[in-house]
Amino acid sequence: MTVIDGERTRSEPDVIAQTRDLLRIARTLYASDRAALAALDAMQTRLDEPLRVAVAGMVKAGKSTLLNALLGERIAATDAGECTRVVTWYRYAQTPSISMHLRDGRTERMQIRRDHGRLVLDLGGRVAEEIDWIDVGWPLGGLESQILIDTPGIASLSHGVSARTAQFLAPEQSASSADAVVYLMRHLHGSDIHFLEAFRDTAAGAAQSVCAVGVLSRADEVGSGRIDSLMSARRVARRYERDGELASLALGVIPMAGLLAEGARTLRESEFIALRDLAGRERTDRERLLVSADRFVRPDADTDLSVGVRQDLLARFGLFGVRLAAAVIRGGVADSSSLSAALAEQSGLHQLEEFIARQFIPRAPALKVRGVMMQLQALVSERPCEGEERIRAGIERFFASAHTLRELSLLALARTGALPLPEAEADDAIRIIGGDGTTAALRLGMAEGASQGEIRIRVQQESIRWRSLAADPTAAPDTAEIRRCVVRSLAGIASEIGGARDLRPAPDVVPSGGPGHGAGEDAEQESQQHQRGLRRKNRLHDLSLRSQRDPFR
Repeated sequence: MTVIDGERTRSEPDVIAQTRDLLRIARTLYASDRAALAALDAMQTRLDEPLRVAVAGMVKAGKSTLLNALLGERIAATDAGECTRVVTWYRYAQTPSISMHLRDGRTERMQIRRDHGRLVLDLGGRVAEEIDWIDVGWPLGGLESQILIDTPGIASLSHGVSARTAQFLAPEQSASSADAVVYLMRHLHGSDIHFLEAFRDTAAGAAQSVCAVGVLSRADEVGSGRIDSLMSARRVARRYERDGELASLALGVIPMAGLLAEGARTLRESEFIALRDLAGRERTDRERLLVSADRFVRPDADTDLSVGVRQDLLARFGLFGVRLAAAVIRGGVADSSSLSAALAEQSGLHQLEEFIARQFIPRAPALKVRGVMMQLQALVSERPCEGEERIRAGIERFFASAHTLRELSLLALARTGALPLPEAEADDAIRIIGGDGTTAALRLGMAEGASQGEIRIRVQQESIRWRSLAADPTAAPDTAEIRRCVVRSLAGIASEIGGARDLRPAPDVVPSGGPGHGAGEDAEQESQQHQRGLRRKNRLHDLSLRSQRDPFR
């Protein structure tokens, strides 16, 4: 642990290690309780495995299609069969494997079978009600840093289907099984708001953090499949982002054409050849052929492409995707790899992947620990034991000091425009707490190639500035609290780059406010003495808190 001018920062590996220590304490206290030990085993597994990212949304929102796009393979079931009514986990494995976990506690291996390139999950005649969850292990690089979880649609006509997702992601009496959620919506519906509220309240617990991102799915339908449909969808997504209810429940809304994204990531050479043939036709012939889906697959259509090929293209890319692919090829794309990359970029997939990589993955340790702490809290409440106060103290300490969760909470608040800061100051605060990403350079508004020395100087400058703001005695309490959160984020950056021991300005760094315009060196010395006084006060306050509330020491 590092102390920075009274601000205590805890590196992410420390959070994991300290949680392991707390689990060991719990094992000792529950040594004779087999059920509790099994629950603790599950918590340890959650702590050790990658971040759990669930894909959720209403029925027919395109969840499985989006999953296939993220995976880069067609292994998630997209039909309306029993498989889409079961929670399915996709995790990294060196060799493919599929297991079915039944509600009676048994586990059965499933056969691996493909049909036209798509993985077929054969339940062997079982219905969804008999299955707890399905576990798919697959050798995909994208699964090494995250576990992707496909969930049944909410607001289903079948209450049992919706209940499975609610129990998994937003149970009333226990912690959510997911660390973060990608939530798909075709239109903003009351059921969407209700679910996200339940997930926030369940997942965040005492921290009230927000770890969900909204996806405006099937975005190509917003503009009726026109070539500019995604532009229309982006305007709708921005409007949703400003929606008062949704803004506080999701960290953003990303428009996405899921079918196009899946087709782009799994594009076959034969499909590229067919699309190139289509793009090479005369403009009037091509536009006549693509005027509607019905016209495109008519048997008497004026094209050398067979009806079967056209039907497959329509099923794989949609009319919007076929139109866009033809336009991109005519723009100069000459091979299938380039077309795949161009379509994936246009679909919105890259934007979603970048969001997950910038906002969720770097915060994985804290998000995983949060889930474990909530499970541990539920265990202690349901099965009290002698000495449990040691566990409760550890849980309380985590939520009291979980700065990463406070950052997420503030980012959600910022989306509502409710940060009680001047506009320019609010913009800087959002960036520093990770609104643009969590690397030191992005937090400080610097180029990713900035040197450690440049970053160290900038963090010193920003720390002086924000400590001065946080010490303003005239600031409202909520304003001061946000400024202290920014100072804590800056302390974390300093710890990350190895500049935690000395955040005093370098000789060539001018303190916040600049020269005194005639006040001379006396004013500068007075300012430095004031800063040292504040540091001493913070240290004393911190030591007091530490002696009362730190069970890890």
